[in-house]
Amino acid sequence: MSLRERTEFLAVRLLVKGLGSLPRGIARWVGAAIGAVAFRLIGKLRRVGVRNLELAYPEWPAARRLSTLRLVYRNLGWQLAEFCLMSGYTRGQASEFIEYDGLDHYLGARERGKGVLVLTGHLGAWELSSFYHSLVGFPMGLVIRRLDNPLVDEFVNRIRCLHGNRVIHKDDFARGLISAMRAGETVGILMDTNMTPPQGTFVPFFGVEACTASGMARVALKTDAAVLPGFLLWDDVRRKYVLRFGPRIELVRTGNAEADTLANTAEFAASTERYIRANPEQWLWMHRRWKTRPAGERGIY
Repeated sequence: MSLRERTEFLAVRLLVKGLGSLPRGIARWVGAAIGAVAFRLIGKLRRVGVRNLELAYPEWPAARRLSTLRLVYRNLGWQLAEFCLMSGYTRGQASEFIEYDGLDHYLGARERGKGVLVLTGHLGAWELSSFYHSLVGFPMGLVIRRLDNPLVDEFVNRIRCLHGNRVIHKDDFARGLISAMRAGETVGILMDTNMTPPQGTFVPFFGVEACTASGMARVALKTDAAVLPGFLLWDDVRRKYVLRFGPRIELVRTGNAEADTLANTAEFAASTERYIRANPEQWLWMHRRWKTRPAGERGIY
């Protein structure tokens, strides 16, 4: 293990311990302050965020895009604080500031007995989402990419899995996912990141072709697992997070495997877009979502 990796790990542990020792309100204030500093200092990410908002909302004035991006950083700061605190949460404590909307959609999908694929993304408090769902008695699998630092990866996954969640790494994606569906389990998949062929296929996302993971559609078609959107979103009116599950998405089945995969992947992307449009200040606009381009097309960034 390199000195750099050990130093990064130590920094992460100290951050989690430091913020995790504070009262929740103060920790969230500190997290928001960290987000504000990051917004000002990390120009590269800020420029990507502005560029993405230009693509998605060409009709918005520049000032609105910038104010939306500031709120994104605030919400990321809040999520940082929640992650640092969440290992200490009890069900009762977490239920004071998190509630369900559409839990019946999830329970109905689970009762089918063919597994549940939760379509989610980097929207709202995604780390807290699966943690809370496991805390109240619904553990699930999480499809994630390994972090570059193995010490940090192990540390973060240990927190994620305190209440029965389990990690399915992307390098074991297909086998792990099919096995989980056949066992009637639930797995959450972040479907809003840039991909490259052949793992990804191009479908519209905010009106721009985006290379999108097609594995979820392939597994759903193969196993007949239920697919439904699920996002933990901050509600300014309720002053709470709301874990929203939408109705099960009916799969397109024409008998043409490739056409069905494309059609369902497009619907999954469209569903994610609808949730983002309803909560644009809570999506990770700093990710280069449109980096991969169709052959012959100029780069966006």
